[in-house]
Amino acid sequence: MQRVSLDRTRRALEPALRRLMHVYWRFARAMTLGVRALVVDEQGRIFLVRHSYVSGWHLPGGGVEAGETLAQAVARELREEGNIEVTAPPQLHGIFFNTRSSRRDHVAVFVVRDFRQTAVPVPDREIRATGFFALDALPNDTTASTRARIIEVLGGAPVSERW
Repeated sequence: MQRVSLDRTRRALEPALRRLMHVYWRFARAMTLGVRALVVDEQGRIFLVRHSYVSGWHLPGGGVEAGETLAQAVARELREEGNIEVTAPPQLHGIFFNTRSSRRDHVAVFVVRDFRQTAVPVPDREIRATGFFALDALPNDTTASTRARIIEVLGGAPVSERW
């Protein structure tokens, strides 16, 4: 019962928190640039994460830090969110304009097939849950953008310019 109440509170606060973060980023950065990774294991399963501050299941990723390349950002985010170590250069899938967050947000999506997971991730303040999921067994609340990127990469759907 308490968990349901916390989830409702988090969902209610989500739009305000997202706006607050983008106001900060607007002054801290002229444009926001993020990375996401579509990690596919040998069985064809996709690695997804569930954050504490936003609803649904997502591709792992986050913001690109000053002085960091896109590939470095992908590798860092995968280490932080999934204990995943990239063992070959990730393949750029596309760069997407994310107007859901702001008119200045772009997301670069990489496909990662060569990796090793050094340990099963332990939930923390940022990442509540992680897992590898078969294409036909994605969690019901996998976000539309996450599903779209998966279908583009694995299902051959046309690549959109928008997140």
